[in-house]
Amino acid sequence: MPDNPATANFKHYGISPWEIEVLYELFTKKFEITQKVIEQTDENFVSWLEIILPVQFSEEFFQWFEFKSWEKVKSIIKEMKRRRGSGNAIRVEIYFIGKPSVRFVVDLKENHDFNGAMEKIDYVVELLQYHLSEKDVPKNLTEIIYKFNIDIGRWMLNTVFAEDKKFVYVENSWKGIT
Repeated sequence: MPDNPATANFKHYGISPWEIEVLYELFTKKFEITQKVIEQTDENFVSWLEIILPVQFSEEFFQWFEFKSWEKVKSIIKEMKRRRGSGNAIRVEIYFIGKPSVRFVVDLKENHDFNGAMEKIDYVVELLQYHLSEKDVPKNLTEIIYKFNIDIGRWMLNTVFAEDKKFVYVENSWKGIT
């Protein structure tokens, strides 16, 4: 993990100053922070939060960041959802910059589904190598995007980028999109 604090980025709209302050305090222990309030970009969501972390998604990250701190991050994000109610109230994207970069998109309508997804992000660390070694996953990945499948209660690879091409998982196989 970085010896000198790397810079994490927050982008958001519809998030209260109190909520951002709590997240800021949690992340500032390990990172420099830049934040940007943006105009609403998706009319389907009252609030949107993107957290970009300049570290590889790995077990080492969670050990370095400390489990207790990660639990607090999950708690504040779940509280954001609770305060906004069910429906398309908030979309959260947590983006780990690495090789490949890993993005988690949490935009579930029901609070219990949203909370379950947040709780299981750190479990994906153990599964990532298996997801990436499946025979039909494109090679030379630069970014992978996970979405939570509420039918099976698991994070699933949804979109991947490889060699400047985008692939989406459709009908049990990866389809290239130009």
